[in-house]
Amino acid sequence: MSSVLGLGNALVDVLARLENDNLLEKLNLPKGSMQLVDGEAANKVMEATAHLKKDLASGGSAANTIHGLANLGVKTGFIGKIGKDELGQVFRNDMSSNNITPHLSESNAESGRAIALISPDSERTFATCLGAAIELSADDMLDHLFEGYTYFHVEGYLVQNKPLIEKAYQIAKAKGLKTSIDLASFNVVEDNLDFLKNLVENYVDIIFANEEEAKAYTGKEGEDALNDLAKGTEVAVLKLGKEGSIIKRFDEVVKVGIIPVNSIDTTGAGDLYAAGFLYGLIQNLDLEKCGNIGSILSGHVIEVVGPKMTEDTWATIHQKVKELLN
Repeated sequence: MSSVLGLGNALVDVLARLENDNLLEKLNLPKGSMQLVDGEAANKVMEATAHLKKDLASGGSAANTIHGLANLGVKTGFIGKIGKDELGQVFRNDMSSNNITPHLSESNAESGRAIALISPDSERTFATCLGAAIELSADDMLDHLFEGYTYFHVEGYLVQNKPLIEKAYQIAKAKGLKTSIDLASFNVVEDNLDFLKNLVENYVDIIFANEEEAKAYTGKEGEDALNDLAKGTEVAVLKLGKEGSIIKRFDEVVKVGIIPVNSIDTTGAGDLYAAGFLYGLIQNLDLEKCGNIGSILSGHVIEVVGPKMTEDTWATIHQKVKELLN
């Protein structure tokens, strides 16, 4: 049975729905971006949104993908770092209660949080305070953590910690794991381009990117971007939002549509797409089916606020996946 290990920033998502975009300008947060902020700036954002109802969920890109896989019945684990505080416990408990093996080290720093400001058009803007998550280091990458897994999934946000991500991939490759990366945010790609390209060519089998990330990575759009993304990897996936996705494996190119949904919040859409796609690959399904399962998961997650879905929604997803496979 295949199993997936995730590596990422252990963050608790704090989700707030905005009445309009004025607050983003006031807080100097470019709409749709992911900005890293310090504790003081994070507190400022919390104060500015004090009047808005907030939801808490364990988050971070790779953690969301791992959650999705666990809900599909795949054996999973997650490596991250949390603080010895309430948010850290929220994160750990959320992992354990979803049958994810938590490989979590602890720090004296506060647990990381990602404040997601959700615009009325469902676009989200992140002010992320990494806190303890940023203290995860190459020294925490121990061989035994990778044992018993067949796939290794990493969020691109970690490229800012080059020794960590490189050592993790080296161990994964040495142990024969299939590796994947989700390219995170376009600004992170721009800031770490040369390192990222080198990393992908040397260590990555499966790459996920949305249009903005792909453009930042390749300087191109559409299938031209996909072709460049696919260089040096086995599988490249270009996520096109409402237009679905295009997938390339060697010479094979497949286009996949979306499912009709009522979009409320796009938080977690890309992460859950990756979960569905990886699930399909693990089951040795063809690329179209892999992409369709990705679309089912990402379609349902944008109908709720935040990256987590109810048991009822998961039951619906299981039914749709079953129908797809028959």
